[in-house]
Amino acid sequence: MTVDTVVDGLAYPVGACWHDGRFWFSDHAAGTVLALDPADGTLNTVADVVGLPAGLGFLPDGRLLIASSHDHLLIRREHDGSLVVHADLDGVATRPLADVHVDASGRAYVGSRGDDASTADLAMVEPDGTVHDVAGSLTCAGGIVVGADGVTLTVAESRSAPPRLTAFTIAPDGSLEQQRVFAEFDESARPEGLAIDAEDGILVASVTTDEVLRFDSSGAVADRWPVPGPHSLALGGDDGRDLFVCTLRTPEEAAEDLVGAVLRLRVGVPARGIRALG
Repeated sequence: MTVDTVVDGLAYPVGACWHDGRFWFSDHAAGTVLALDPADGTLNTVADVVGLPAGLGFLPDGRLLIASSHDHLLIRREHDGSLVVHADLDGVATRPLADVHVDASGRAYVGSRGDDASTADLAMVEPDGTVHDVAGSLTCAGGIVVGADGVTLTVAESRSAPPRLTAFTIAPDGSLEQQRVFAEFDESARPEGLAIDAEDGILVASVTTDEVLRFDSSGAVADRWPVPGPHSLALGGDDGRDLFVCTLRTPEEAAEDLVGAVLRLRVGVPARGIRALG
């Protein structure tokens, strides 16, 4: 397996997202959101976020949503590049914001980072900015993905004991029900970012074990790839088989050391909606 470095010298890359032929991510500690064109290597800063950007998602009309981590705001980037507040999650989110998933109707599910001493709730933001608390007492609602059925939502709980992926059923009004464990990890693992492929396989970044795992739709581990310090994932590329991985190589290295990077490797199952070539 070949792993390529496509961007380096970053502070703390997270929020991996593939959209409109580009790879988007937040350099959290630097306060910037960037977009990479893999075809020519062009890297552009598309937003500066004082509250430190985390998860990203796109509304159906193409406008970008940014989780502003430390001030509990969901920021919207308009088509002209201006930034406005889409929703204020203060009161629901008591911990820094993490990942974002936006569904086809424009509902945004926003996770928060709990820790060993406190839990984190999962918020759902309506297209008009109304905020609902849809899942409480999660031990860090990190990565978020939704299956091909459109009603199975899975989140990574990296701080639970043992660490796990937790699934919910999305009700017609966007609320979550039928909470259940999809997969569990060894205590040494810390599942962070998630991605999902065309077979409903869930790809998981385990930062403490330096690997990306792929769980099949039954919850069994189907693949493992060694990757140093993975935090966030996105499937993309022309055929959907490029896996982009945001990394910070070791816990001892601080953001100011600028050792964060975006790596790329090839996988066998493409992203949903993109047919693999060959």
